[in-house]
Amino acid sequence: MTLTEFDAAARHRAIADGFTEIVDGVADWDAPTPVEGWVARDVVAHLVDWFTGFLAADGIALAGGPAVAADPAGAWSAHAGAVQALLDGPSAEATFSHPMAGEHRLADAVDQFYTPDVFMHSWDLARSQGRTPDLDAGYAQRLLGGMEPIDAILRSSGQYGPKVEVAADADAASRLMGFVGRDPGWAPPGG
Repeated sequence: MTLTEFDAAARHRAIADGFTEIVDGVADWDAPTPVEGWVARDVVAHLVDWFTGFLAADGIALAGGPAVAADPAGAWSAHAGAVQALLDGPSAEATFSHPMAGEHRLADAVDQFYTPDVFMHSWDLARSQGRTPDLDAGYAQRLLGGMEPIDAILRSSGQYGPKVEVAADADAASRLMGFVGRDPGWAPPGG
């Protein structure tokens, strides 16, 4: 099965496990990333902080872990486990309400807003260490297909940089990363 065939819980588990594998291989948490101004630990901080705040808008509190600044790997592990527990439990079927995102089944909100972010930031964290992650091509294409029609809305949000042009025959992950403003050829200084 590919990521596109999984349900929300299984997709998050697979993508979070892939991110964990990258986290486990980080040798330098202060290494620059393809996201301008971010170092490796900032990728983890972003995922932990924004999604914790997103859920808090509807009164959902995730079990805490160590601070990202002190223990990025531990913070990620605790966070990923807490999100997975939501998806594996009865609250996955509950209605989640967010002032900007509207109402969704909680599992669908995680699957639509958060899991793709973990998937894309897997690339950023891996590249900070000079690695290229093996991102699921079908899921990368699905995300890209969903984003391209709303290009102007995404750009105006400030969450994405200017599109980076890639070769027409580039793989799906490279096209996705170029679309969200990353240079697929980016390498860490000296890498």
